[in-house]
Amino acid sequence: MRPGERSGPPVEERPGPPRTAGYVALAEAATREPHRLRARSPVHGLARRRLDPLQVLAQSVSGAAPTAAMAATPAIVASLAGSATLWSFAVATVVALLVGSCVGQFTRRMAAAGSLYSLTAKGLGPTAAFTSGCALLVGYGALTMAALSGSANYLGILLARTGVGTGRTAPVFITLLLVLAAAATALLVLGIRLAARVMLLLEAVSITLMLAIFGTLLARHGLPDDLHALGLARPDLGATAAGVLPALAAFIGFEAAAALGVEARRPFRTVPRAVQWTAGASGLLLLLAASAQQLGLDQVPGGLAGQREPVETLATAQRLPWLSVLLEGGIALSFFAAALASATALVRVLFSMGREGIAPRALGAAHPRHRTPHLAIAVALPPLAAVPVALRLAGVDASRALPALLNTSAFGYLVAYLLICLAAPVFLHRIGELTVVPVLVTAVCAPVLMVVLGAFVTTRSGWALVAIGAVPAAGALWFGWLRLRRPRQLAGVGIYDETSAADLLHGPAAPRERG
Repeated sequence: MRPGERSGPPVEERPGPPRTAGYVALAEAATREPHRLRARSPVHGLARRRLDPLQVLAQSVSGAAPTAAMAATPAIVASLAGSATLWSFAVATVVALLVGSCVGQFTRRMAAAGSLYSLTAKGLGPTAAFTSGCALLVGYGALTMAALSGSANYLGILLARTGVGTGRTAPVFITLLLVLAAAATALLVLGIRLAARVMLLLEAVSITLMLAIFGTLLARHGLPDDLHALGLARPDLGATAAGVLPALAAFIGFEAAAALGVEARRPFRTVPRAVQWTAGASGLLLLLAASAQQLGLDQVPGGLAGQREPVETLATAQRLPWLSVLLEGGIALSFFAAALASATALVRVLFSMGREGIAPRALGAAHPRHRTPHLAIAVALPPLAAVPVALRLAGVDASRALPALLNTSAFGYLVAYLLICLAAPVFLHRIGELTVVPVLVTAVCAPVLMVVLGAFVTTRSGWALVAIGAVPAAGALWFGWLRLRRPRQLAGVGIYDETSAADLLHGPAAPRERG
């Protein structure tokens, strides 16, 4: 099957004879032209068609970590956008929805495990796909490290409140981080359904806590009489544009469900909806959080922009100390869910690369019982835990490490988002389904992402800029080696789930998979 050509909906593996007209048609086609069907799917071994819509949605919501973003991002945006903070979040929400629509052009037609890496290949070819893959490894990897660090840090703060040591010393932080990393590894190996259920539970609890916090703050302060208090009356275009970069960074990870195309039930419907709903819901939550903080801190010296811990400042001002405990607990839970989601996507990118032969082939193995990429997990998770531990031992605490890791992660995500937006209309043209709307979406979204990326790189400094510069250099060396030694494997990147002869005939190659 040629790249970009649709294979039709992947067939859910279930016992018993086919019952639908689609099965009959595919079976007849297989009888007439058996050479057109593979013996088994290129991504065989994963737990195909096991996740329900809520579990797929949990992957994207956890990847975006809206709870942590609601607590921290409004103050960062306000420091640049001032009274135009809400406009910056509104623009960022629109951009995220446009990126999600570009992702949807692919996920409505193919089910891949490699997320945007595999999808970009179908539009822009192997070079752009490889660039996207490297960017995603940076994005997912740095976000996993940041999320583990954030969860350990806030759990340490909660321990300090209970009087268990100081709670924030290096030994306590390192112990908590290693426990969290071990728990994440176990959940990822034991099965995607188990990991998805944990993510769903954690995000449901953390978002509920944040809604309670901001709902209480809004109720205490009351709604404004006019739009001037929120900066909505006369938008300042310059200030709005200045705040879009950090506002958009609050959405990174919302596309994480694209890595579960193989494992989702009805992926052509479930995955694109999960991506779009996460972008929209995250935008609404961020607007709610920014509104509550902007109103509540309006009379505080420095306002929202002058606060390092705006929610805690609000809780103190309103004499509601219990809100701080809820906040810290919610952020700790959300960060751990984000670590699970980003690590889930990361190991599936590695799995796809290993299955294609552009990374060590062992990474493309799947556990025979749990149906998870266990070797990719075993290779990826230890370094993701070791880096934050090393930073803490070097004297870099979480308050300094988190911004640097999140900035590095945002760079990777933004590159991947730009490439998928450019790839969407090319892909649709190749399969003969191009319309005006996808072209307009790319025409709007791609320039915005280019400007944001340019602003992002030019405003970085320190070792974060060194890391951002080192990634393209390392990727170029890897790409050059592949061009010399494995050109055929490089040309074949972008595998996705395909209907196989085993799916139709229910032969021995298609056992019922356990999730």
